[in-house]
Amino acid sequence: MRRSPVATLAAVVLSATLISCNPQLADDKPNDSTPTSKASAASPAPGGPEPGAGALTLTAAIEAIPDGDERRDGYERDSFRHWIDKDDDGCETRAEVLLEEATTKPVQGDKCKLTGGVWMSYYDEVEVTDAKKLDIDHMVPLAEAWDSGAYDWTPERRQAYANDLGSDRSLVAVTAKTNRSKADRDPAQWLPPAKSAHCTYAADWTAAKLRWKLNADKAEKTALLDLATDCTDTVVEFEEAAE
Repeated sequence: MRRSPVATLAAVVLSATLISCNPQLADDKPNDSTPTSKASAASPAPGGPEPGAGALTLTAAIEAIPDGDERRDGYERDSFRHWIDKDDDGCETRAEVLLEEATTKPVQGDKCKLTGGVWMSYYDEVEVTDAKKLDIDHMVPLAEAWDSGAYDWTPERRQAYANDLGSDRSLVAVTAKTNRSKADRDPAQWLPPAKSAHCTYAADWTAAKLRWKLNADKAEKTALLDLATDCTDTVVEFEEAAE
């Protein structure tokens, strides 16, 4: 089940607390120049945690994102088909995210029409009671994903990325205002207006990049590492997307 932003932040704090209380947990985390999933067997960096747990400190996770230059040539939004109803339950991806992230569940009607409900947009700490005022944000925007490696993907993999319900934070329900302010910008160019969201945002962004094996340019990594200096208790949890 996907977590709400509040639950995500609580999980980050809990993970950090557990690690500080039990150093052995930190030794069980992967730390390699190539991100590893729970099923991988890559060797850890010298002195680093063991692979397999799918979790890293924020700084280590940022450093694990592959380096690379961005490439915008050929990008079209239609290259990423969305929204889809993957499980044929009548609810497309947008509605699935709204249902899972609601702090007060909406009523689900015919053809997955949603009425009522309450959501918390963690980018700006705004409570929303009208789903029409929410956008579903791709944590790493489609254009940024293209620039960072998706230009070389199959149409099927781009569709899977655009409708990724397999990770809690790949897609988030936020106010339309903040989503459109963000547009296709990376953390070197845009951060959520609520400062309290910055550590969570950095962790979510990094997890999405690692999950989909997307690269980061120098400015993006520098901005993320700068954020990480104020997020020392933040833990990034991720699992690589299936090929």
